[in-house]
Amino acid sequence: MKSLLIACSAIFLCALAAIGASPSFEQAVPGRVLVFPRDHGKHPSFQTEWWYFTGNLNSGDRSWGFQLTFFRRSLSSEPAREQSRWAARDVYPAHFALTDVKNGEFFHAELISREGPGLAAAAEDDLGVHVRDWSAERVGERIHVKARDRGYALQLVLEPLRPVVLHGRNGYSRKGAVDTQASYYYSFTRLRAAGSLTFKGISHEVSGYAWMDHEFGSSMLTPEQVGWDWFSLQLDDESDLMLFHLRQKDGSAEPTFGTLVRPDGHVVELAGRSISISTTETWTSPRSPAKYPSAWNVEIPSEGISLNVAASVADQELVTGGSTAITYWEGAVHIKGTRNGRTVRGRGYVELTGYAHSLKGRL
Repeated sequence: MKSLLIACSAIFLCALAAIGASPSFEQAVPGRVLVFPRDHGKHPSFQTEWWYFTGNLNSGDRSWGFQLTFFRRSLSSEPAREQSRWAARDVYPAHFALTDVKNGEFFHAELISREGPGLAAAAEDDLGVHVRDWSAERVGERIHVKARDRGYALQLVLEPLRPVVLHGRNGYSRKGAVDTQASYYYSFTRLRAAGSLTFKGISHEVSGYAWMDHEFGSSMLTPEQVGWDWFSLQLDDESDLMLFHLRQKDGSAEPTFGTLVRPDGHVVELAGRSISISTTETWTSPRSPAKYPSAWNVEIPSEGISLNVAASVADQELVTGGSTAITYWEGAVHIKGTRNGRTVRGRGYVELTGYAHSLKGRL
């Protein structure tokens, strides 16, 4: 199995080395109508796809964060030629992380596999993806997720409390100035979570809230862009907020865009509105050369939003040399501030890429 892991990782790195998408891969363009449950499944005509699960959980006086991500990367736009169950054109990396907020500890693990029986696969008609024994599957209206590595494990049932939220223009999410620099992107922004997690061999019954992203496309970054900052924030007034911006290699950030779900469920597209995200604290990794933001002020005047967001644990950096070869920060955050003059608190997740190294040519 170790030799398979090394081989798959090498193949994935070669795929990442090509700048931009092959012209024969399908590009994200306006006008596509996302249809569910079909679009919960995989999209083989697109080069890159991911199913992202993050959340904040409680067990007694303990607080936890979790991340479980499944990636699909096509090595060729052509179907596998061989008539064999082992013929494959896709590789599947996966990342799993747990944060023990009380003790300030962080664990992460990774897998990668080619497509094949007992290895990795994703359904095309609904959510059903697995890499070895890590999996996410929709059963009825609920989503079951599980992962295990040594003395660490996660097993949750996630129940959507809101319908699917389409980002951008009905799910078409433009990322930059180039027409094809886009993806199709939707989320379940508030999922009730219940189940168990194991940390250092000790099992805990947990409950809380989670967030699911599903995104697919073939060209997201230009050579001038190095990475992105992404926020998923759940407030105690039942507002949900997604914010995203790309960063240039000169250190500047492109205009922030995002989506707000108001307490009554109304969805507000924030592109073009005044959004300010300013860093107030930083953390320097002892493993990589990265200096990451670790606290922020978020201001959206049109929605009366003023938030202080801070990492629940400073060190939530993933070093994934055995799968995607991307070093990034993905972690639980806590929130306090005001919305329309009323005090709000909350929890969420933040992803920071391109600080340890550029993602140029990788996505």
